[in-house]
Amino acid sequence: MTRLLTNHICTMTELREPHKVLERSGGKPVAILKNSQLVGYLVPEEATETQPHRCMTRDEVADALRRTQAEAQPVLDYLRDK
Repeated sequence: MTRLLTNHICTMTELREPHKVLERSGGKPVAILKNSQLVGYLVPEEATETQPHRCMTRDEVADALRRTQAEAQPVLDYLRDK
């Protein structure tokens, strides 16, 4: 059985009137089912992130690399031998 990533569901038949589906979901994503099988998700605009993306600074990148180096080092050592 597929795990749904949202509490709101609708059938393909209910999608004949998508505005009603979106109103009922209250701005949350809706799982679309066909014959009890997940087909996809309907994600309204208000459920998406509205903050603009930003680039990391050089210091933030260096800090992230330092924090993950312990995890990445065995992989780097393995690849160095290839």
